[in-house]
Amino acid sequence: MRFFRRSLLGLMLVALTIGLLAAAGQTIRSAIDTALSDARPGAPARERVFTANVLRAEATQITPQMAAFGEIRSRRTLELRAPRSGTVIELAEGFSDGAFVTAGQLLLRLDPTDALANRDLARADQQQAEADLRDAERGLSLARDDLAAAEAQAGLRAQALDRQNGLMARGVGSAAAVETAALAASSAEQAVVSRRSALAAAEARVDKARNDLARQAISMAEAERALRETELFAEFDGVLNDVSTVTGRILTSNERLGELIDPDALEVAFRLSTAQFSRLIDRDGALLPARLRVALEVSGAELMTEGRLERAGASVGEGQSGRLVFASLAAAGGFRPGDFVTVQIDEPALENVVALPSSALDGTNQILVLGEDDRLEVVQATLLRRQGDLVILAGDGIAGREVVRERSPLLGAGIKVKPVRPAGPGAEAPQAPEMIALTPERRAKLVAMVEGNNRMPAEAKARILSQLANEEVPVRVVERLESRMGG
Repeated sequence: MRFFRRSLLGLMLVALTIGLLAAAGQTIRSAIDTALSDARPGAPARERVFTANVLRAEATQITPQMAAFGEIRSRRTLELRAPRSGTVIELAEGFSDGAFVTAGQLLLRLDPTDALANRDLARADQQQAEADLRDAERGLSLARDDLAAAEAQAGLRAQALDRQNGLMARGVGSAAAVETAALAASSAEQAVVSRRSALAAAEARVDKARNDLARQAISMAEAERALRETELFAEFDGVLNDVSTVTGRILTSNERLGELIDPDALEVAFRLSTAQFSRLIDRDGALLPARLRVALEVSGAELMTEGRLERAGASVGEGQSGRLVFASLAAAGGFRPGDFVTVQIDEPALENVVALPSSALDGTNQILVLGEDDRLEVVQATLLRRQGDLVILAGDGIAGREVVRERSPLLGAGIKVKPVRPAGPGAEAPQAPEMIALTPERRAKLVAMVEGNNRMPAEAKARILSQLANEEVPVRVVERLESRMGG
């Protein structure tokens, strides 16, 4: 009987142990399932708020600037060439590249021997032609006198014939006398004709002498011009370039000697795209006289001058695109033809526009603006210009609103943000900490407290001791230390 009771008690203990082990296993399994589960039934869902830098978009008037690259060109360049062949016997002092010459200055002289000889021969021929003309004029005068005498002689012979005819009519004269008078009158008429022929020959001789004198005058002028062409003078103030001649060199006619460039008559030529060019013309298609700035960087320094648009090229050019534009320079000091420069052109001013950082605009020309309850809204913007790191947008629907400065994949429509606004002129500046002067006893007490604190880090202890060594110590530091001291 006792054995039976002990057996039942053992079975009950075994059953109880198995039940407890099963309950423990179920508890462990439930805990593991809960740990592995993503659901948090006890924690309420919270909305995530992002921080975003915002700025207020203010509508204003902006003058966009167009950037281009151009080349400095000379508006007044004279190519120096030998006016005739000859040997160089004299050059101007400093006749070399980069030398400055003034208008009328002698640049080069050729050997004038042949030109002088030709001039003297032409002068002698001219003097001979003048003498021939004077002789022909004297001959003409004599021929006129001979004609006058012959005409007078013929008149007398005609009177004698009339007288003989009158006597013959009255029966007093004879036929032989009449015949003799008639023959004499005829001879006188023939003499007049001969003198007229001589006068015509004298007049022709005078005309020929005058023509010869005119030809000799032309030859004399040619000889004088040839003599003047042995000297080459500067036509204007300028700088010599690409000079290639020396004394003693034999030049051929029209041989190139170099260039004379006016350093004050420069312009800049640059090419713009058709879209850019369309912004610089008026309704009639005429180029606007827009202002521009030309810059040249030289060895770390920058040469800069201003100018104005002046004209555009007449044609596009084979293999080219856009438009070639020329601009005059206000001051050309330091610039030289061939310089590669940067050009900044002022476009017509834009009204009611907003300038924003380029990071505020996405590829679809949309921006994020701050709406009610600090939630973001998407606004479609009208892009007008890109200006460096800025974009210029039309102000309609944007002006006066706060815009997100930097777009990111985490920001979008409907997302709530914590706006961070830039400190404006009216923002409060951080106040300097209030300072207090310590008595020697109070300072020594605080220093002893800091030095005796073994739990304080060494860096913090050194910083506080350096502050306590000053004449004035921040009030908050003193109050914090004394609060730890209990008084």
